[in-house]
Amino acid sequence: MPPQDIRSHNYDVVVIGAGGAGLRAAIEASAQQAKVALVCKSLLGKAHTVMAEGGAAAALGNVFPEDNWRVHFRDTMRGGKMHNDWRMAQIHAQEAPDRIKELEAWGALFDRTPDGRINQRPFGGHTYSRLAHVGDRTGLEMIRVLQDKGVHSGIDVHMECTIVQLFVVSGQIAGALGYFRETGRFVLFKTGAIVLATGGIGKAWQITSNSWEYTGDGHALAYEAGAELIDMEFVQFHPTGMVWPPSVRGILVTEGVRGEGGVLKNSKGERFMFRYMPEMFKGDYADTEAESDAWVKGDRTKNRRPPELLTRDVVAKAITKEIAEGRGTEHGGVFLDIASKQGPDYIKKKLPSMYHQFKELARVDITKDAMEIGPTTHYVMGGVKVDAETQESTVPGLYAAGEVGGGMHGANRLGGNSLSDLLVFGRRAGQYAAGKRGAAPAIPDAEVEQAMREALGAFEREGENPFAVQSALQAVMQRDAGIIRDKAGLENALAELEKLKGRARKVGVTGSREYNPGWHTAIDLTSLLIVSEATARAALERTESRGGHTRSDYPDSDEKQARQQIVIKKEGGRMAVRREAQPPIPADLLAVIKEGK
Repeated sequence: MPPQDIRSHNYDVVVIGAGGAGLRAAIEASAQQAKVALVCKSLLGKAHTVMAEGGAAAALGNVFPEDNWRVHFRDTMRGGKMHNDWRMAQIHAQEAPDRIKELEAWGALFDRTPDGRINQRPFGGHTYSRLAHVGDRTGLEMIRVLQDKGVHSGIDVHMECTIVQLFVVSGQIAGALGYFRETGRFVLFKTGAIVLATGGIGKAWQITSNSWEYTGDGHALAYEAGAELIDMEFVQFHPTGMVWPPSVRGILVTEGVRGEGGVLKNSKGERFMFRYMPEMFKGDYADTEAESDAWVKGDRTKNRRPPELLTRDVVAKAITKEIAEGRGTEHGGVFLDIASKQGPDYIKKKLPSMYHQFKELARVDITKDAMEIGPTTHYVMGGVKVDAETQESTVPGLYAAGEVGGGMHGANRLGGNSLSDLLVFGRRAGQYAAGKRGAAPAIPDAEVEQAMREALGAFEREGENPFAVQSALQAVMQRDAGIIRDKAGLENALAELEKLKGRARKVGVTGSREYNPGWHTAIDLTSLLIVSEATARAALERTESRGGHTRSDYPDSDEKQARQQIVIKKEGGRMAVRREAQPPIPADLLAVIKEGK
């Protein structure tokens, strides 16, 4: 490769991904006097965090003074079906309030209580109203504030830059190779510390709330660099995505609609969630419509929440069952109705984005009519295995925070925990990555040239269209690794993915390297195939149903597997799968989890 074809930069810390976790990591590393690069696949400010609507969970105790980190920890562990990394869940519950207050100090304009404190709304799986929010645009406000803080912290931002490979020299991180999407020119970042903050894997499925960037890049980069992935079988299908018209299928309908009183009904007009109450949650939720309505109107004497606020895995599976048994809507969903529970002014004030989203995209006025919704691929609980304290992976110098990091959410994430997770663990990743600074190992020129050759390979071939391979992959994952799985389907998925790998190696693209979407998709296929195979292999290995992972051939949870993790690692040219027992939960924290049962 000609030397003029590549730019080179030296940094103490390189953060890949400019969502909440990436920005918070970059801000913290910069505060530690590190020279920091922030690399984003899209434009700054367009990170997927802006799509997070409902709020950030933190036990501030502003609405319910009895809320505290212990209750938040208990809810997170119970919501995660006891599979969470207990230390991450503890750190998160303890540090989230400080991170929210810090965000406010930096200029975040949260909704307020009548006496002027940060207001908090109820959400599924949370014992108390706990989500600090800005209407239903919380993620957008978070990105606005973090971006402003980051830009004024002296961070170098490299926009529309896709990272294609991480370099590991003598067992530690040495740098990353990327290319600018506008020009196709390569860039080499030399550094001894990289923070992955690349988000999720939702674009491996047909129906998803995730935007185009979510192709599992960070998961795949870490895997190829030799890091371990955990919990990849646990994919969250959010209960409420739009189902009509087809052009908007999968777009998120915030859990805030249910938090503000919205109810789920089938095509017969039945409010069906009362039928799906798991044993472990009985006593925490209303079992009559009258009790539920009283709670929505502010009578919290019993604090028995509406059954629509059960955890996301429970609600998504209930909706799927209603549809499968013939009680779904004309377009294959169910109804979410807030118009019969709240007045038009209240809905427009509390859910402005949802009001405009349905009005503009579906021509539905949610202040008068029910929304048509169904499950959509939303979030992966699995990710890079990290140390709870530092967020460092099993590869020295490589860190992960946010959705790309595994462990915190166990088998099922509670709504609102992702936004506070970004802040808590983004900060920790940036802090410890900055402590690694020093001369990075030199990357051999031959390795850089080989990575560039591989990235450009599609231009040398007259193969099939990369979009056709991506579409086929999404169809396989939607059919065989969706919300309900079984052995035959997962084995079929793995066989089909093997064929798709062969097809991906032969895709060809034409035209120049400038803004070439075919080339970008050819590059994305590598990541999509890795995360799809990891999900299918882990799902096949876990012979039980737990949280976001449901096996129709193993419908029950097996307590022997509760604290067993499925670990994925690259060994030679194959994907190795093993089981590993998690450390036991300390007795004092186990007692906290059992409180209130």
